[in-house]
Amino acid sequence: MSDQKTNKEGQINIELDKDIAEGTYSNLAIINHSVSEFIVDFISVMPGQPKAKVKSRIILTPQHAKRLVKALADNVSRFEEAHGEIKDYEQPPIPMNFGPTGKA
Repeated sequence: MSDQKTNKEGQINIELDKDIAEGTYSNLAIINHSVSEFIVDFISVMPGQPKAKVKSRIILTPQHAKRLVKALADNVSRFEEAHGEIKDYEQPPIPMNFGPTGKA
């Protein structure tokens, strides 16, 4: 089963497969970049566990990364207008040796 969507600017069909539609939980994102791309690793960290696993990696061009930042900011603003301010709780620091450190 797949959902199809058409954007307002053109005739593009976007399919969403059932497995992808279920999503993957992440409570940490690590971002690296080179001159030509941004790499975002989504990770699920469990309390008390010394090891965590990258659940998904997304590679974006710098232009798409900037568009993503704008789209997220817009959606957070609309969410907060409807539901109130999102609290930004203090998180313990991530050890510097945690996660991938690749370069493109």
